[in-house]
Amino acid sequence: MPGYNNVTIEKQGPVALVRFDRKGNRNAFNQETILELTDVARRFQDDLETQAVVLTGTREAFSGGIDLKERATRAVTAGSDLELRQTYYRGVRLCQAWEDMPQVTIAAIEGMAVGAGVALPIALDWRVMGKGAFLYVPEVKIGINLQWGALPRLITLVGPARAKRICILCERMGADHALDWGLVDEVAEDGQVVEKALEMARAASSMPAPAVRMVKEAVNATANALHKATSYADADQSQLSTNFRSAQAESDKFVKGRS
Repeated sequence: MPGYNNVTIEKQGPVALVRFDRKGNRNAFNQETILELTDVARRFQDDLETQAVVLTGTREAFSGGIDLKERATRAVTAGSDLELRQTYYRGVRLCQAWEDMPQVTIAAIEGMAVGAGVALPIALDWRVMGKGAFLYVPEVKIGINLQWGALPRLITLVGPARAKRICILCERMGADHALDWGLVDEVAEDGQVVEKALEMARAASSMPAPAVRMVKEAVNATANALHKATSYADADQSQLSTNFRSAQAESDKFVKGRS
């Protein structure tokens, strides 16, 4: 695979460890990182040697979410409305690419996982979380919806009532809470999360590969049948929400200036 600026890939026989690291900024997703991780997932599609993939961030943070500073400049840097829409949908395509991988995929979550840092792991097959880590979905608090195709995946994992509580009340969720609700599959000691995920990956990769892939595809086809239909426009909704809030802010400034 080609070299990346923010992503490294370590092969351990039939298991691969993918790590993304922004070298700061709470490991927030910028456009470069999103595109690199999407490319990684697509390249695994035709990999017949790798049977399980572990995805992790840093010890301090799986990810602090989307890079808000970069997000605020999208409308200015985009050359056209179509290019702007393309940018908003990159997160959707990232999560879909990881969900579509034929290998068993496992997220290893240390530190914080915020917003988009929750959306990506729930597109994977399993999640391992450190005891001191937390999940946090603050989108509603800042006036936007949960994006990246994450809402139907969240409902599938925890049910409608709990999905509403996670998204609407914007409460931080610790590891034991996430395990109890079925949002994660294992809790490990801090600092041992990647090793626990690799242990699960090695166990999965020891099984007959064709059968594992058939089961994964069958489960996803059943559980995810309506996911695309119920979240197809979430990035458009997010863009419109952002535009509305920007327009409202300008209107408020105008009214204040006239008073």
